[in-house]
Amino acid sequence: MDIWTTFETLFTLPTLQRLGLGLFVSFYLAFVSIALSIALGSVVGLAMMSRFWILRGVMKIYLESMRIIPVLALLYVLYFGLPQILSLSIANYAVAIIAFSLWGSAEMGDLVRGALGSIDSHYKQSALALGFTTLQIQVFIIFPLAFKRLLPNLINLFTRMIKTTSLVLFIGISDILQVGRQVIEANRALLEAPFIIYGLILCLYFALCYPLSLIAKKLESKAC
Repeated sequence: MDIWTTFETLFTLPTLQRLGLGLFVSFYLAFVSIALSIALGSVVGLAMMSRFWILRGVMKIYLESMRIIPVLALLYVLYFGLPQILSLSIANYAVAIIAFSLWGSAEMGDLVRGALGSIDSHYKQSALALGFTTLQIQVFIIFPLAFKRLLPNLINLFTRMIKTTSLVLFIGISDILQVGRQVIEANRALLEAPFIIYGLILCLYFALCYPLSLIAKKLESKAC
């Protein structure tokens, strides 16, 4: 069978639709998870800079735990273990979003802490000399400067989130990798199928992540 016939056999309209839906699922999970990570991670980052050492200690333990525990292990614990303990039926999509959000919020929290901590103290001192209140300094000076420095790392985190969503196939979610595997299994007679399908998926991930990495580099160069 020549290569063009192989492509025509593999890439029928229903197959392309399934791959497109799988790509949408991957992007959807990443988008929702990063949105929750930004919200929760901002709170974590602020808590890590709290003057209360107990709160800082709890946040540090949370951060280190999320860094040490593999995301796949977290997915398995939430998907297989948590429903049995709580006697609840949790959808695999919800499990994936919870797991990615827990991991992402820890990463985001560390980024927020780093961005806020990188702001030189002379900004605050100058604002105090001009009569700004502490709240005004935080809202109108510190946060905007920190966000400018945070944005490139935030985009990089989104890129990592997109790639990490590939783990959801292990809990039965039909993301693009799962769909690709199903297409390959349905065309076992085609020896080139794994290379072609996984090669296409690789290109799709590249098309999603590479522009984001370029944007992050451009923003990072402007922030310096």
